[in-house]
Amino acid sequence: MAENAAKRVKTDNGVVAIGTHNGHFHADEALAVHMLRTHVPTYSGAKLVRTRDSKLLDECHTVVDVGGEYEPARNRFDHHQRTFGTCFPERPTKLSSAGLVYMHFGREIIARRLAQPEDSEQVGLVWRKMYASFIEALDAHDNGIDAYDAAGLAAAGLQKKFSDGGFTLGAVVGRLNPNWNDPVPEDPVAAQEAEDRRFELASRRIGEQFDRDLDYYTQAWLPAREVVADAFAARQEYDSQGRIAVMKRQSAPWKDHLYNLEEELPEGGKVLYMLYPEKPVPDAKWRIQCVPVAKDSFQSRKPLPEAWRGFRDEELDGIAGVSGSVFVHASGFIGGNKTFEGALAMAKKALEI
Repeated sequence: MAENAAKRVKTDNGVVAIGTHNGHFHADEALAVHMLRTHVPTYSGAKLVRTRDSKLLDECHTVVDVGGEYEPARNRFDHHQRTFGTCFPERPTKLSSAGLVYMHFGREIIARRLAQPEDSEQVGLVWRKMYASFIEALDAHDNGIDAYDAAGLAAAGLQKKFSDGGFTLGAVVGRLNPNWNDPVPEDPVAAQEAEDRRFELASRRIGEQFDRDLDYYTQAWLPAREVVADAFAARQEYDSQGRIAVMKRQSAPWKDHLYNLEEELPEGGKVLYMLYPEKPVPDAKWRIQCVPVAKDSFQSRKPLPEAWRGFRDEELDGIAGVSGSVFVHASGFIGGNKTFEGALAMAKKALEI
């Protein structure tokens, strides 16, 4: 498709231009553009230049996902070179343009949101967490890296039980590309403008998801660490081996933080049950939740007793021998009691069975 040079040349009024390739677009460059434009002051109001013309890309302040260069000092962030193999610190996945931009600008983005120095511990925690929880999947998708080793799955005879519909972050963006048989304007400039509008929509769409995660990890996940740390530090008040932890005031996202704290202090043993009130009010009911063997696992380190599972209220009182019982889930991963004392009694009894 012909390029419109007048449309693409960087303006002379100081507006920064971000270059990326035209044609079929992907989640990585869509997110890279969003992160820069939305969260880095240098790129506020930046113009987007979508082209593969090297002369036009040379005129851009920053280029992502095209150009065959990874030169951060020159703001060049491509990953398609044969020799490219850069990964995020302590992660195994080769970066895409999203990962490159996040690796270089992510700390600044998070530091601005937290109003803390880029080298602070809190910024580092969120920077690493958002990469592992959000960005890495896009890097893998763009580089054709499977989440599981195909040979290992085949050797184990494992197959999917159902289709997930291909609904991934990458697919959400990919589906905004035009279909193969959609009409295309005959005028090259009009055709490119229509394609660019689709890319802008894709960048906003994946950007919304990034922004929601940024809000969650800075405003909810990070403050939860203190709540979980307090529960972890006091766990031996309820069990001499530290197998019961209690969030006294209210529930908070606890799994990531608990696993991290256990790694930092492995001599304290593993927590098996986390107790917390359903609501932050004095007369709230209490939950007893089993700690999974891994964050996304449905398998618990020690499920609640099989004899309790699927029962409720007075019937459960009689079976468990604890008054005020509310329920135990049929899979045994969670239960409830009307009071903290009752939930604690259930946890202690479960430890003995």
